[in-house]
Amino acid sequence: MLEAHTVAEVRDAEAPLLASLPSGGLMQRAVSGLVSHAVRRLDRVYGARIVVLAGSGDNGGDALWAGARLAARGARVHALAPGRTHPEATAALRAAGGRLHRTGPVEPAAAGLGIDAAADLVDSADLVLDGLLGIGGRGGLREPYARLTALAPARRTLAVDVPSGVDADTGTVADGAVWAASTVTFGTYKRGLLVGPGAVHAGRVELVDIGLTLPEPDLRALQDRDVARLLPVPAAADSKYSRGVLGLVGGSDRYPGAAVLAVGGALRGGAGYLRVVAETGAAEYVRRAHPESVLTVIDAGDAETMLGVGRVQAWAIGPGLVPDDATRRLVDALLEQSGTGLLVDAGALDALASAVAARPELLRERRGAVVLTPHEGEFIRLTGTALGWDQADTPGRLLADRLGTVRQAARDLGAVVLLKGNRTIIAAPDGTAFVNLTGTPWLGTAGSGDVLTGLAGSLLAAGLSAPYAAAVGAFLHGRAGERGPVPLAAADLPGLLPGVIEDLLASVEE
Repeated sequence: MLEAHTVAEVRDAEAPLLASLPSGGLMQRAVSGLVSHAVRRLDRVYGARIVVLAGSGDNGGDALWAGARLAARGARVHALAPGRTHPEATAALRAAGGRLHRTGPVEPAAAGLGIDAAADLVDSADLVLDGLLGIGGRGGLREPYARLTALAPARRTLAVDVPSGVDADTGTVADGAVWAASTVTFGTYKRGLLVGPGAVHAGRVELVDIGLTLPEPDLRALQDRDVARLLPVPAAADSKYSRGVLGLVGGSDRYPGAAVLAVGGALRGGAGYLRVVAETGAAEYVRRAHPESVLTVIDAGDAETMLGVGRVQAWAIGPGLVPDDATRRLVDALLEQSGTGLLVDAGALDALASAVAARPELLRERRGAVVLTPHEGEFIRLTGTALGWDQADTPGRLLADRLGTVRQAARDLGAVVLLKGNRTIIAAPDGTAFVNLTGTPWLGTAGSGDVLTGLAGSLLAAGLSAPYAAAVGAFLHGRAGERGPVPLAAADLPGLLPGVIEDLLASVEE
């Protein structure tokens, strides 16, 4: 499982190593991994043109030491520094044949390099190492740093530990922050490389182990083998009932197709039996598309008939429902079904928010786990209604600290919250949090979330805990999207899931 930590946790873990190792020993561990990655990025080292953007801290020292090692192997290395640089690393670079150019005032007598000449060096480089700012960087980029970050070409830039201008804890991005094709990070993943805009600026992230002893991770991301081990696989003695029964409520005359998509996801999520509750028009669509589902037709808001379908391990409600009084009656009835898991999405979220606003402890008092799966607009309405958050302020809170904001919502609501979007975040009331690393922008299409609702609801019914049902569902949904045609339609996703699951299970057997 991929694990991420805060800057404070990294600093605390580095302290005993810095005290026990020879001077510079920890830095050389980082540099070795950085150089290995740089070599893989280059067609050849001898004769390669490399530019190092070097700040004054240890991050700049890592970059300069890497430049020195590459220069010793025949690369032509130029370092651009807006200020003072790490003295030992600077000496090593010069001793290996590299050159250091000052691009900002250091002292009155310092010779500088003009921005046009610096731009020419960067433009001709095969690889640019961004070592201007490290994990301690905060706030906007000031001159002369901003002039250099503006020169870095995204496709040829390798960021050292974290791209300059990216907040390592929150993933917020300053104006002019470096865009990197890849980032080599040391000791552990930093949260800001996995969430928020920082995840996009970081490109592909590679971890270099430098021997840190770290606490429990602040954030996790499931990997292939984790998901393969979590998947509900039936045993020889299992039946359709013992594998879990999901009750799925969705569809309306306005949005009948949403129920079809949600059922498609649910049938691929591991539960053995699916009870679908839908209004007449939507039920007919489901019957034609998925004859294996067991249908109960209800009038709008008929909670009594809905609850009479039989025993279920979990309910999922929302795809295709209209946020009106009829939906509110259905949601209220399911909230009272204590002991069963409940996933709430789409048109049912507004009804749930109103119920929580009336009874703030409602979800905490409910014995069965609750999972909420909003996109950003729904999240803003949900927290505004249920928690009284200022809806005009919430977009800014998400931009400033997406993970922290979702965590607070989960804690205050007493439910697992899955916030959909680029790098979907899953947070539980106890602070457990996952970020999903699978997916493609092509998943941003109508109906995609309906498939996720059915899939995650099925995993919940099949026995996964609420946080894992949400995290595994998001992983599988994203991986299916990666395999899909371009452009991708939501209806493509259910048919892609069996191949994804088959490959994951095979990876455990190897």
